[in-house]
Amino acid sequence: MERAYAAGGIDEVDPEIRRFQRRVTDDYARLAPPDSADMAERRAVAEAVRRPWTAGGPAMAETLNLQVGPLAVPIRIHRPACAEPGPVLVYLHGGGWVMFSLETHDRLMREYAARSGMTVVGVGYGLAPEHRFPRALEEVVSVLGWLRAQGAGLGLDGQRLAVGGDSAGANLALTASLALRDAGRPLPAAMLLNYGAYDTVPRPSHERYDGAGYMLTAEEMRGFWALYLGGAESPLATPLRARLEGLPPAFLCIAQCDILADENRELARRLVAAGVATTVRDYPGATHSFLEAVSISGLAQRALDEAAAWLAGSLAS
Repeated sequence: MERAYAAGGIDEVDPEIRRFQRRVTDDYARLAPPDSADMAERRAVAEAVRRPWTAGGPAMAETLNLQVGPLAVPIRIHRPACAEPGPVLVYLHGGGWVMFSLETHDRLMREYAARSGMTVVGVGYGLAPEHRFPRALEEVVSVLGWLRAQGAGLGLDGQRLAVGGDSAGANLALTASLALRDAGRPLPAAMLLNYGAYDTVPRPSHERYDGAGYMLTAEEMRGFWALYLGGAESPLATPLRARLEGLPPAFLCIAQCDILADENRELARRLVAAGVATTVRDYPGATHSFLEAVSISGLAQRALDEAAAWLAGSLAS
């Protein structure tokens, strides 16, 4: 049973996002595997639950699936129009570093491509616990390097790259930028950070927005961190503990009704203090994962439009 989420019993969640949350929750309950299910079964259920939300949306002029670089990382290229080499958004799906895929986030990538006019390259990085930190980070850095060196052969401007993602993907977008900075390698031109996970330390929003009425619980997040880190500690895993100077401009999409909201706001403050050009959009009524509700949500539509306009402006010639 859902509790009241605000004083006076008023539900803080946007009504259309609430429809999305209830549908996802009901589908998980209907398809839930037994407690003994292995990771493959858990992932299969997660894919099935998300499938209705990735259907439809913008058509692409071209879609390519490749394996690239020395690590043979799977990528998916969504090109909204066949034209001269243009800027690229490298997008990293969420799922706690443990689940989800290029399939679960296919519509979200196509939405960014259509709205920004940029080619979007999704990265099918290795999932934990089979591939713990830092494997996914290494794969993302490898793809960024490959695009810089080889992108022109596919009509991609490897010198105008943005990197972005949601949740665990936002973590990887930020930490890949940190890793490149620390190695003295070329940085992305921009970072799109959607309701990311940046630290293992709970903050007040973990308690305020925990529970079945939201899209991510504190217990789930603890489990994701444990599977991803496997006991490792590094600022390249928990970037709120890292030095943030010298990073590219950032756009932060923050969901108000999200256990991760406070660490996202803290990251925004720390980026500004470090001299990083930072644009923040805090969406009232939004839950974790709300962008995936784009087929029914005006709030998700607005958030995508605002991020796409920022991306297009940031990577303009």
